[in-house]
Amino acid sequence: MKRFKLYTVAMMFSMLSGIVVFESCKKKSSDTTTTTSTTASISTLTCSSVAVAATPTSGTAFTGTATVPYTGGNGATYSAGTAISSTGVTGLTATLNAGTLASGAGSITYAVSGTPASSGTASFAITFGGQSCSFTITVNAASTGTTGCSTSGTVASQVVCAANAFLATLSNSQQSSVVLALTLDNAKRWSNLPCALSCRNGLLFSSLSSTQLAAAKAVAKAAFGSTTGEGYDEFTQILAADDYLGTLTSGYGSGNYVIAFLGTPSTTGKWMLQIGGHHYAQNITYDNGSVTSITPLHEGVEPKGSFTSSGTTYTGPIESEHTAMQNMLGSFTSTELASAKISSTFSDCLLIPGSTTNTFPSTKQGVKVSTLSSAAQAAVMAAMMPWINDLDATSAAAFTTIYQNELANTYVCYSGNTSAVAGTASSFLTTNTDYVRIDGPSVWIEFICQTGVVISSQIHYHTVMRDHSRDYIGL
Repeated sequence: MKRFKLYTVAMMFSMLSGIVVFESCKKKSSDTTTTTSTTASISTLTCSSVAVAATPTSGTAFTGTATVPYTGGNGATYSAGTAISSTGVTGLTATLNAGTLASGAGSITYAVSGTPASSGTASFAITFGGQSCSFTITVNAASTGTTGCSTSGTVASQVVCAANAFLATLSNSQQSSVVLALTLDNAKRWSNLPCALSCRNGLLFSSLSSTQLAAAKAVAKAAFGSTTGEGYDEFTQILAADDYLGTLTSGYGSGNYVIAFLGTPSTTGKWMLQIGGHHYAQNITYDNGSVTSITPLHEGVEPKGSFTSSGTTYTGPIESEHTAMQNMLGSFTSTELASAKISSTFSDCLLIPGSTTNTFPSTKQGVKVSTLSSAAQAAVMAAMMPWINDLDATSAAAFTTIYQNELANTYVCYSGNTSAVAGTASSFLTTNTDYVRIDGPSVWIEFICQTGVVISSQIHYHTVMRDHSRDYIGL
């Protein structure tokens, strides 16, 4: 009996225990479901196979997508990422779109947006699902032709348009090298020597991509004159002459020419365009949308006559300047020549950069133009035109008027030319140290013959144009 009672109690206890256990597993109305999240993971991420929708253009706002394939997805969901900035070509960001991985192979998508600072390759370093790689997007250059800029109104605005198009092709570091402060020290950094960047500002042509170089030359084309044999045409011929020299000896070539902007190109402020190299230096100042200074201007050439470069034959890039000066001196009578002759001997232009005598003489030398015959006076004015016509037509007309109005008070002097004959233009400016100068109230032009540096059997030409009132205007 006692055993039965103990068994009954045990059973009852067992039954009660079972109820307790059952109750402990029953879901209460206040319980919530707990879901364990799964971290997205993949086996490979193939950036080399990225698919980019649309192609961005330098300087233009862009919105697109980049889709990167993967393998070994675990089916997990993932949230949107944070913006990843581009390197190389800067200005773009890539942001991961939220999504769900496939169980296996699939792709993830990034939203790409921003304004590329330049053309080239924009790179994005990404990490996802335990894998990392970098994908790239090609950025096209902005239009570099002058067609768009030629409708920008004034010549100054066309130059600004071309300058901005050029800047849009550059990286941030390149832009920092080409846009410099408008200071007197920077403005004076030009030269008639093959000294590349050691004596000049800006970016070397040789450092530019073909797209960037085309954009740089578009700036020159917009700023320089369009007369055949002058302006931009003459500039390209001088570059070709330097390329020719480069085939004969090292240190020469169009790649050693530079471009710089002193100040920010604008139609509302002041800035200077500098384009130069061994035998060319153009310094044009723009102020509130107008050309206010066209000097200093240096032009030279070696060889002086015919040469062939890259399959093209040239007949003398600055022969028009040479001929104009010859014609001027050839128009003088013997008496006029005697008045114009000075005894100094020159080995180069007087106002070359870096010279210790690089200041205008306080006294004008030679013969005063007002004392010359009308034909000779006209020849003096004609002798200035090859330099004046290196500028756009509007600027050339404005400066022609200035120098024409000052012609009577302009002086002409020359030295050397020991074998020259009065009345025979071709007998002037033929030998080393033969020299001539036009010195007006404003204008200053020098032309000299020098023994060739690379081609020693020939003379070559150096010229400088300055302006007493407008060089480095306001600096």
